[in-house]
Amino acid sequence: MTFDFSPVTAPFRMQPGLRRVAPGAAQLTPNAPGSRHLREKMAVLGSTPERALCAIPGFDEAPVLRALAIEAARIGEPAFVVDGERSGRVRFAAPFLGWALDGDALRGDGDPAIGALLAALRPGQRAAALLSLAFAEDFALLDGPSTTVPWLAVCLPSRWAPEEKVGLPFAAIHAPVADGELVRAASASLARFVTGEDRWERAVWTVTADPRLHHHPAHAGSAWPAPRTPDALDGRDDFAAAASFRSERQTFVPIAGSGQAIFTIFVESVPLADAVTSADAARRLHDAIASMTPAVLAYKRLDGVRDRLLAWLVAREADASTQR
Repeated sequence: MTFDFSPVTAPFRMQPGLRRVAPGAAQLTPNAPGSRHLREKMAVLGSTPERALCAIPGFDEAPVLRALAIEAARIGEPAFVVDGERSGRVRFAAPFLGWALDGDALRGDGDPAIGALLAALRPGQRAAALLSLAFAEDFALLDGPSTTVPWLAVCLPSRWAPEEKVGLPFAAIHAPVADGELVRAASASLARFVTGEDRWERAVWTVTADPRLHHHPAHAGSAWPAPRTPDALDGRDDFAAAASFRSERQTFVPIAGSGQAIFTIFVESVPLADAVTSADAARRLHDAIASMTPAVLAYKRLDGVRDRLLAWLVAREADASTQR
């Protein structure tokens, strides 16, 4: 998926940046067997599922799973199915992966590694895990009236810990965000807004030294390489090869009549040189990063490489302009 650089503007501000989802646009991305998102999610669920699958005590996740099954059917052949509820024996299935949960029984003939992973989980974790593996997106439920997040299935967080956020109000979840006063002050109205009937999305991005999709803070990330020479600020050193452009498409899927919405997070990470291929993209990214406050640069871990990154973007814009 190619990143749309049009939302990258200067001066950079931590703000909601919401825009309407285009009519009929898909908000879910089915995982194909062997895909990168599936591999990384399996690694997380196979080692630390309690950090990814989180809910407040007594929470009933069935309405969330049903809503996502309905959404999956809306965009075509569904990658996640919930049926059999009238008989009292609920069946959750991920047809593209070849696995299903029939009550407490695990059935399927897909990748044996997926079956073994699901079998190793606690029974209460398996349905959410199957949902998580079925899609590239991560999920969180936002309750509009309370502004809290009572349930999450987040395997690929961006330097935040889902297990520490579950049950918290919207404002508290965003407390660590640098220069995030606008978002925190508007948290109650924002929560009501995005849990209404309309569908909204936003784009989030950064530049990172860690190419992985999984950025849980408990795992040490890759460090930026030191410049080869003290004045190596033209960007043509090991920095450029180490840099990845990380982006998120975040959307809200309303659950009709509930005052709740499912927050979806689609993460991508590609080499910076593969993401920034035009003069316009290089210029937009340069101007946005150049306008970041010291607090935001530190929050994004770009304070130590700001000048090298800006120099690389200047060179990238010049190279792209000459190739027109």
